[in-house]
Amino acid sequence: MATGFVLITTKPGKEQDVRNELDQISQVVNRWMLFGEYDLIAKIEADDEYTLTRVIVEEIRPITGIVDTKTLLGAEI
Repeated sequence: MATGFVLITTKPGKEQDVRNELDQISQVVNRWMLFGEYDLIAKIEADDEYTLTRVIVEEIRPITGIVDTKTLLGAEI
């Protein structure tokens, strides 16, 4: 299982729209609104890192209203 956290910056006023779009992606297991440098954080889970990366690059980053993302990959040590 691969886990990642995507920190998301949105255009002003687009936080709710982006959150609603994240809800349509099955690998997004949870998401939270934030206050501070980032507007949202999404927890992504996939069977492998390839799928995790594909979801982030092809499904999350293109969402209208997203200005920037920063991805943190979880590691099992």
